[in-house]
Amino acid sequence: MLGQLPSGYSKAIHGPYDPAIFYGKADMPLSQVKVYQLPAWLLRKQFYNPVAYGRAASRAYWRWNHKYVLPKYSGITPLLQMTVGLCGVFYVMNYSKISHHANAKYHW
Repeated sequence: MLGQLPSGYSKAIHGPYDPAIFYGKADMPLSQVKVYQLPAWLLRKQFYNPVAYGRAASRAYWRWNHKYVLPKYSGITPLLQMTVGLCGVFYVMNYSKISHHANAKYHW
C-alpha cells in the first residue's frame, strides 16, 4: 500500500502523476445530494477509514505546496503561514498551562 500509485491512476490517461489530485471516481458534491441520499453519500466518503484521512491530508499538503511553496516567486507567504500554524498548535498544546495565569480582579 505504501509507495504504490492509486488504483484509479493511468499514465496513458492522466499523464505524469500528481499527488495533489484524487484519481478515484468523481462523486457528486454535497450541495447536489438529496436528503434521502445523504446516508449513502456519507458511507461512500469513508469517514471510518484512517487511510482515507491520511490520503486526504497528503492531497491537501501537496495542493498547498504547489500553490505557495513551489512557484518560482513564492515570497515569504509559506513561511508566514507555517509560523502562524505552529503558533496555533503550540498555543493549543500549552493552553492548560497558560489558562492558569489569567490576570483577573475579583470583586466580591
